[in-house]
Amino acid sequence: QVQLVESGGGLVQPGGSLNLSCAASGFDFSSYTMSWYRRPPDMQRELVVSIRSNDRTTYYVDSVKGRFTISRDNAKSTVWLQMNSLKPEDTATYYCYAHFLRGYWGQGAQVTVSA
Repeated sequence: QVQLVESGGGLVQPGGSLNLSCAASGFDFSSYTMSWYRRPPDMQRELVVSIRSNDRTTYYVDSVKGRFTISRDNAKSTVWLQMNSLKPEDTATYYCYAHFLRGYWGQGAQVTVSA
């Protein structure tokens, strides 16, 4: 059974940090590109960051460059998203996504940035 379980979300003040994690099971994690998407309130889901499985090539949307860092550990089947200097516009539900031959979604983790 495929599972992607996100954790680490919460409420943080502007300028603060959070570290999301996504623990995967039920598929060959090391073969999959791992991504984080987010869905802000009343907006469409957008790709935030991704990391390839083989060469660890990363992609960051412009709005998070220099603030967010994605990393993965294939031995632990886990991907992390370190979010620093958080802004109110980062408020969203964050989803872990695994894609290779198929795509798998996590259930989402709420991140709220507010004073």
